[in-house]
Amino acid sequence: MNIVRFEPWSMIDLINRDLGRGRASEDAQTTVADWVPAVDIVEEKDHFLLQADLPGVDSADIEVSMEDGVLSVAGERHSEKRGETEGVRRIERVSGRFDRRFSLPETADAEHITAKSSNGILQVTIPKLPAVQARRITVEAA
Repeated sequence: MNIVRFEPWSMIDLINRDLGRGRASEDAQTTVADWVPAVDIVEEKDHFLLQADLPGVDSADIEVSMEDGVLSVAGERHSEKRGETEGVRRIERVSGRFDRRFSLPETADAEHITAKSSNGILQVTIPKLPAVQARRITVEAA
């Protein structure tokens, strides 16, 4: 008798993935992702820092863009070419397209966003605009 590990969420992931592939992408804004990278977002005093786990993704295959207050991180991880299928027991690493979108607050400085990729981690630095201080206007007697 073989013991099989029961993972109920894996079935839900498979169903979601199959449903996502069935959709036609008629609109350029509609993108179906094959996988979703893990992302951390940290707010510092003068900037936001977004870190995404993208192991095996070349920096040339990563697209970072900002439009209408939405930061998009998209790209593709290519699968390894295997000449022979003998000896392969299990493949868990997902390949294909990914797309993540994040709404940024009005304090984000869209003009000075920087991104760098190192050791499978994408770091996107989003500076904050300087806080606008209220200015007191003196009223002069006429």
